[in-house]
Order: sequence, then C-alpha cells, then structure tokens
Amino acid sequence: MMTPTSAAGANWPDDSLRFDDRPPPGRAGPRPSPEPDGVDPLERYAAGIDTSDYVARVAPLIRAAVPSIGDLLDIGAGGGQLGANLRVPGQAWSVVEPAPVMQRRLQALDPAPRLVRSGWKEAGLPAACADTVLAANMPAPLTDPSAFLARCREWARRTVVWLVPAQHGPRGICLAGCLPQAWHGEDETPGVDIVLRGLSPSEQPAIVAEVAWTFTAVVADVARTARSLADRLGWPPDDPRRPDLLDHLAAQAVPVPSGHRLAVARTSAVLVWRTPS
Repeated sequence: MMTPTSAAGANWPDDSLRFDDRPPPGRAGPRPSPEPDGVDPLERYAAGIDTSDYVARVAPLIRAAVPSIGDLLDIGAGGGQLGANLRVPGQAWSVVEPAPVMQRRLQALDPAPRLVRSGWKEAGLPAACADTVLAANMPAPLTDPSAFLARCREWARRTVVWLVPAQHGPRGICLAGCLPQAWHGEDETPGVDIVLRGLSPSEQPAIVAEVAWTFTAVVADVARTARSLADRLGWPPDDPRRPDLLDHLAAQAVPVPSGHRLAVARTSAVLVWRTPS
C-alpha cells in the first residue's frame, strides 16, 4: 500500500467477466449478453470480488484518506461489497445502481442501502445529500471525468472519492490480465493516467494513492473458460491461438475444491477531493 500523497507530487469467477461490463454512464443499457450457462456477467464479476482481496486491500486506504466518512453515497455500487465495508453504522448509506442483477444483490444486504435505480445522470439526488460520495470502478471517470466530478461535488458535503484502475495492463476483460498484450489487444495505459489527463489543473484531486490487490476467479472448467475468453476476444472458432490460450490458462490455474483458481494482479488508484467548507 502506498502512503497517500499530494496530487501535485503523484505521479469475476469466469473468463467472460469484464471490468467494463457495467451499462454505459448515465443509462441502464445496453446490457452485456448472458454467458452460455445463463449467468449474468455482472453477477460473475461480483462473485469474483467476493473471493478477491479487493475490499481488504482497498478499504483501509480509503479510511486513511477519509477518516470521517459520515453519510455515504455510493455511485455505481455494484454488489455493494466496498460500500458495506466503509459505511458507518447509524449513518445513511445510499447507492445509485442501474443494473437489476446488482440491485437484487444490494437489496439482499443486511442492512440494505437506500437504492436509487438509475444511472448517475438520471439519479436526481438533491445537492449536498451525503458527506462522502464514492465511485469505484465506474466508466464515467475515464470517459467523462469533468462532468462526473462536477456531479459528485454537487452531491458531496465534504469528500469525493474515486477508485480507478492503475495497473499497466488491460482494463476490460478481467482475465485478459492472464494473457500477453498481443492476444488481448487492449490499451494498457493505466486508467488513472487517463483520468488525470482528462481533468483541468483546478480539478486535480487533493490525494492520489495506489494499492495492489488480486482479482481471483474460480472457474469450474478451464477449457470452457478458455473457449469463452477466446469468444470475448473475437477470435474465430478455428483460430490457431485457441489451443495455446487453453494451455496458457491451464498452466496458471490452481486446483481448489470448487474448480480452478485464476488470479489477476490489479492496482487501484484512490483519488480524493475535499469540498470547500
């Protein structure tokens, strides 16, 4: 874990899972296609977060940067794992989440947060509705950083916190992190670099800190995982790389009681803005 620094000095258990499989910013669709076994890719992503060290690694860094979280508004909350860990008992916890499969997960939590069933552009929340506004692993900071920051600042009484990808590697298909760049073909620029370049000098965060964690995908069948991953990469059925991809994944897979575990090294950047008092 890195110690938070001044911004000025800062520099899913299946192959089909994508870190960007959320609906586009501000609306609830289009949705990613279901997998061959009928499981929603977002649900697979959430299950992968359940078995990863994501919350255990990230939450302490956020608490160090924001010791007084107060009423929490979680934008694009997903399965709610991070928000549930950060929320303060007795304080309000509200979430904005457009995906029905994640809404069901959120409603099953105890206690369940107040749920706003929309994207961030349609959320219609009042100004200064939370002490801390959290946005973790959302597309908006990478695709529309200034507009999204303005909305978060409008909602926050004290603090805005974003969590964005910071690894030198792929940011899309989760298990692409197990593959060489020549196969996955994704831009490997750290997402945090893209976010900070998209903000003006006056919009730069007060704190930029990074933390490493591991995404852990538990798959029942490595061969099926390899086939589905190749399909996600757009490889034709007769692509000669398919057997090599299976061998590549099989060499990394660790047997566990429920199948095989594949691990992807990730790094997240925590960006923090203080709201003027």
